[in-house]
Amino acid sequence: MRPETACIHAGYEPGNGGARALPVYQSTTFTFDSTEHVGALFDLTAGDAFYTRLGNPTVDAVEKKIAALEGGVGALCTSSGQAASMLSILNIAQAGDHILCSSAIYGGTFNLFGVTLKKLGIEVTFIDEDASLEELQALVQPNTKAVFGETIANPALTVLDIEKMAQLAHSNGIPLIVDNTFATPILCRPFDFGADIIVHSTTKYMDGHAVQMGGVIVDSGKFDWGASGKFPGLTEPDASYHGLRYTEAFGEAAYITKARVQLMRDMGTCQTPMGAFLLDLGLQTLPLRIRQHSKNALTVAEYLEQQPDVEFINYPGLASDKYHALAEKYLPEGTAGVISFSIKGGRDRAAKFIDSLKLVSLEVHVADIHSCILHPATATHRQLTDEQLVACGITPGLVRLSVGLENVEDILDDIKQAFAAIAE
Repeated sequence: MRPETACIHAGYEPGNGGARALPVYQSTTFTFDSTEHVGALFDLTAGDAFYTRLGNPTVDAVEKKIAALEGGVGALCTSSGQAASMLSILNIAQAGDHILCSSAIYGGTFNLFGVTLKKLGIEVTFIDEDASLEELQALVQPNTKAVFGETIANPALTVLDIEKMAQLAHSNGIPLIVDNTFATPILCRPFDFGADIIVHSTTKYMDGHAVQMGGVIVDSGKFDWGASGKFPGLTEPDASYHGLRYTEAFGEAAYITKARVQLMRDMGTCQTPMGAFLLDLGLQTLPLRIRQHSKNALTVAEYLEQQPDVEFINYPGLASDKYHALAEKYLPEGTAGVISFSIKGGRDRAAKFIDSLKLVSLEVHVADIHSCILHPATATHRQLTDEQLVACGITPGLVRLSVGLENVEDILDDIKQAFAAIAE
């Protein structure tokens, strides 16, 4: 199925007389006819849902839909995007290990990797994703277990050179993990360019209506976990499952199966049946929405680019943008709806501009149907030092504008009157 069709039909097919809409299996547990069958479930030799933390028919249908959209062998829905990023690393790294991560990533992920994972004994080196392969190779260590980056970074709006990062990762026998939240599989499918694992905050464009937190991990099934000898958690016996070896038992689905039956089992960061149902409603209209977001945002970006109060603008859809060539390669159908731009005069003028907006909402959120705005330095990236802010491409006057699906002329009218207010 093509993406527009898969968004509507993949993952769930009603039987004769079955419900057209995806049913919500609002149950934490399920019943069985024999202890033998339940034993097989716990031995991972039977695949029925038996406890919603590990699997639920509603959640399962949405996981299958997202896996189909990204071209993966399987997916695991989580309670948030942060949970998806965390589990994607913990599934292959432990205390004493190391990962490489783009410094331009979302501030919450930056903190998760740089502070919380460090407490767990996993060291992270934040890298300049624009550096040469030779420069990046010099940062790889014998215990490096993954490379991590975002297709379109939040809020720096850098575009990851996925093929370059995949080459770096694979030449060292490790996987490339890509956060594809802003692009969504409609605008970019990172597996097509060599990525091995994809994560999303489904709270953003996939949901699209700001109604349900969520995340997802998608496994390409293409990475050879046994080749390098660096991933014993996948290739060696798991004592908690009677010595089962994931690569032997589950083949190309080893990674995503381990994430579910080991990490989700122990950490419980699961999606709910109702949450999955709401996510599915969003996915059904994702192609229409993300393309219109991209169209509206490009119109707004072209206007902002001409404004004397704008110090600089980051939007890879602009021909003048540093990442436009990469955007044309990886995101030919559009670069989503998020723009970042810096207002001359710094923090105070940026704050006055934001406070003067009437249609565009001040929100600690991004990437839904409503236009919204935020000042990262005092909000999502507040925990970062000035040096870290600079590394993320953030200035005191930088604002993040998420262009929604309102009539673009109304959005522009609101921006124009806010500029007039700061000129007074």
